[in-house]
Amino acid sequence: MNKKLSFLLSILILIGAAMSCNFTQKVRDGKTAFDRKQYAVAAKMLKKEYAKSKTRIEKGKIAFMLAESYKATNQSDAAIDWYEIAFNNQYGIDALKEYAYGLKKAERYEEAIRAFKDLGIEIGSPYEYRREIRACEIASGWKDIKTPEYNITLSDFNSGFADYAPTLYKNNQLVITSDRNSSTGDDTYNWTGNAFSDLFLVDLNTNSVASFSTGINTKDNEGTVAFNQDYSEVIFTRCYGDKREDSHCKLMASKSTGDSWSVPEVLPFVEENVNYGHPSLSKDGNSLYFACQHPDGWGGFDIYEVNRDPSGQWGEPSLMSRSINTPGNEKFPNIDGDTLYFASDFHPGMGGLDIFKTYRLSNGSWSPVYNLKPPINSGSDDFGYVIDYQAKKGADILQVGYFTSTRDQGLGNDDIYRFEKIVPPPAPVEEPKEIVYKMNLDGYVLEKIYEESGNPNSRVLGRKPLDAATVVIRFGNQKKEVTVSDDGYFTLELDEATDYDFVASKEEYLNNRARFSTKGIGKDPNNPEMRYEVEIVLDKIFLDREIRLENIYYDFDEWFIREDAKPTLNELTENLKLNPSIRIQLSSHTDCRGNPRYNEQLSQKRAQSAVDYLISKGIDPVRLEAVGYGENQLEIDCVCTRCTEEEHQANRRTTFKILDKG
Repeated sequence: MNKKLSFLLSILILIGAAMSCNFTQKVRDGKTAFDRKQYAVAAKMLKKEYAKSKTRIEKGKIAFMLAESYKATNQSDAAIDWYEIAFNNQYGIDALKEYAYGLKKAERYEEAIRAFKDLGIEIGSPYEYRREIRACEIASGWKDIKTPEYNITLSDFNSGFADYAPTLYKNNQLVITSDRNSSTGDDTYNWTGNAFSDLFLVDLNTNSVASFSTGINTKDNEGTVAFNQDYSEVIFTRCYGDKREDSHCKLMASKSTGDSWSVPEVLPFVEENVNYGHPSLSKDGNSLYFACQHPDGWGGFDIYEVNRDPSGQWGEPSLMSRSINTPGNEKFPNIDGDTLYFASDFHPGMGGLDIFKTYRLSNGSWSPVYNLKPPINSGSDDFGYVIDYQAKKGADILQVGYFTSTRDQGLGNDDIYRFEKIVPPPAPVEEPKEIVYKMNLDGYVLEKIYEESGNPNSRVLGRKPLDAATVVIRFGNQKKEVTVSDDGYFTLELDEATDYDFVASKEEYLNNRARFSTKGIGKDPNNPEMRYEVEIVLDKIFLDREIRLENIYYDFDEWFIREDAKPTLNELTENLKLNPSIRIQLSSHTDCRGNPRYNEQLSQKRAQSAVDYLISKGIDPVRLEAVGYGENQLEIDCVCTRCTEEEHQANRRTTFKILDKG
């Protein structure tokens, strides 16, 4: 899991990639601290090391690690400065990219637009960042909107540490997540330099803060909580793992037993090696909404719904519709009657996470999402929105509630803000107009831009439009074929409640597919015309060129296909079915250690296991060839006794190459 995104969302959900044994382990240099995700430790060391560095290349590398460390610890201004320093010291486009996104989050939109344009020029594709440029233009206009109907104040119970995700509790109290010093345990979480996070109880009458429950809080990270209507059940997130494994965040449940809580248990649908968080229960307690970074989702974190049957058993979670989930991150859902509030960093917004709302329509679908805009949203991360219906309010106040933000007006980290929504002035009465609803889809066919032109194993810098491709569109019982324009573009007017399947093709490229569904997308009279987007990326055919298959690993001295390798092989299966004329070779390579003959035999067994897996998925054996090379074709030809573990890992690889394109 990519933890660089995590702290800005919540400390909890993003500890998935940090090794438990690394939280408190001492280090001697900044790079080691950075590699171990001890960002608070790394920043202090790296700053001293930067001052001593002698070359621009060295300065650029250190500056980028410094910027990443400041970003991970929520020090946005410092991160922006160091990204710029890194780019100016030849670090490359990664620094320019993070610099552009940092400017956007800082609401420096004009500067961000220039940086995104420069970034497009650097990678050779203005297309790649057109969406971010447009988002900056929209956000700049939103920033100027006057909103006298809102009063926003910083809550007095904030600590200067990370305080976030407020949840309503009985007796005029809130339960929040915080990593303040009074958290359980004595260890320091070296990612942040603070304590591990716990749940805390806030008395809104006095603003006093106390630990929520010793039965819930542990030395691990706990947080983001939901209660049923009578507060007899709690569902929360806990992140933990064996010291030899990555930590992952799970959804836990506990029931009240008098003044205490039962031993928490993991919810039955939670899968291993998948991160879960941010639970929210419906009023009747039978529907649970949560965020999850699942490989079968739309991308990043998505919001799921799961229902409980009359016997109290949870069913299987279902992914919410494309009107809500995107290729980005959707998090912190809060179900409030028929309205769902959530945060997203992909729907058009101000910069980082923005708060959106949607509501369930009479047919069960969800309305198009609506951005709450300023002053609720800002360029910073805004999330964890909740309305307090029990709050005392004057006659001119419509709503009182809370949300979390990393904006500069706070105490320097995630802070909880209180909002009051005031009765607005009467709006002028307009003649009703006939509403014509329309859904349009903008499609783009693209190809990858490689860091090394013509090398499919080099890093992908971005995508650029691919002209003259053909797209076959199937929906219902219909079929439509279009040829894209010079900028890879096609458009389609969508029908309601319909599944669409797109297959794009072009000579000398592998066919690829994309899907889109209007099922679950409702109508919003405030937004009668909606536009959606789909991208189809075609891979160029490199005949007789080995291409590395990522995430194909084997246990020591074994050759069976592990569970974590199956998604990659499933994707290869899909590619073979979309391209029925190609024939491929699957190859396995070992590192240089061990007996050469044994390595060759072991690699042959591993390659054959991968081929057998593809055959089990319906691929004709005639199209497949297995070859084990052992240590005969090292990718990195280092002296074996001096190879680093990273070099050994690079040599232990599974590859495929196209032998015949048909």
